Amino acid sequence: MTNDHTPEVQVITAGDLVSEDFDDEFETAAKHHLAAATADVEGDNDATARHAFQAYRHQLNGVQYAEIAVMDNESLEEEFDEAGDGDAGNS
Repeated sequence: MTNDHTPEVQVITAGDLVSEDFDDEFETAAKHHLAAATADVEGDNDATARHAFQAYRHQLNGVQYAEIAVMDNESLEEEFDEAGDGDAGNS
């Protein structure tokens, strides 16, 4: 018995990504991860460490911005909850 509804999963590896996939104007954690991997393959330990550190910093910044966004959205949810409480008694 086969399942015709099984979704097809596309796996993209670092090797599949090309420089055109990234905007040169911005530094990203992904760019630094790929640069660290390339430097590691080439045996350049200093460049590997530098790019890995930069990728880690970008990751930390991304998490920080995500947490700030969640905190901002929680205050909006509280406003909606307060507005919705008055309507709950009418149903």
